[in-house]
Amino acid sequence: MQQSHPLLIYTDGAARGNPGPGGYGIVLLWGEKRKELSGGYRLTTNNRMELLAVIVALQSLNKKNISVTIYTDSKYIVDSVEKKWLNNWVKTDFKGGKKNKDLWLQYYDLSKQFKIRFVWVKGHADNAMNNRCDELATSAADGGNLLADEWYETQNG
Repeated sequence: MQQSHPLLIYTDGAARGNPGPGGYGIVLLWGEKRKELSGGYRLTTNNRMELLAVIVALQSLNKKNISVTIYTDSKYIVDSVEKKWLNNWVKTDFKGGKKNKDLWLQYYDLSKQFKIRFVWVKGHADNAMNNRCDELATSAADGGNLLADEWYETQNG
């Protein structure tokens, strides 16, 4: 079945200090429809927020088995997925202390429900959607009522 419009997702994560307060920002585009999502955490890392943005975006989708293009300025995410590093990490149970196992396993399970392609975009450049995600992420990190990144805080408290 052909999708009438491709689903485009832009994501970004930010941390004030690394670790420090952090946030994620997401813009979902489906034809003429646009939805923005963001959230903030009191103690986390930039890479965790980059990855959480992708997870939250996928969790927000009602339709499964669709093609999704995710734009991110995170080489960490693009390389981990596109170069199949993640598959090896899962097979070896993240041997060698690979970071963010909790989030990578969430992403790995979610990714089976979609046809995902990642596209790297240069951060803080001329991509309006990436810049909007950065605004959402940094505003969330700077906001009140920050959530606990419980796994991170437990591991690094």
